[in-house]
Amino acid sequence: YVGPFKVLERIGDVAYKLDLPEELSRVHNTFHVSNLKKCHVDEPLAVPLDGLHFDDKLHFVEEPVEIVDHEVKRLKQSRILLVKLRWNSKRGLEFT
Repeated sequence: YVGPFKVLERIGDVAYKLDLPEELSRVHNTFHVSNLKKCHVDEPLAVPLDGLHFDDKLHFVEEPVEIVDHEVKRLKQSRILLVKLRWNSKRGLEFT
């Protein structure tokens, strides 16, 4: 879930129209209540949309942010480059 977003109006008994930001312009702004979560305003839990990227199916796209470390693993007849990356992730910054 991302948000919170302002409720513009209630549509019938089970849907709400939301004020979505420009980044979500491809998303229809009316949602059934089963797709919404009640917002208890808590800034640390709010997920900012800045820096998040979504694909055509609106799935979150994780991207590498920077190379943190690297080393060359030497085998008998070859070498393998190992790289540790810092990723942007929907769970926060992660390293692999």
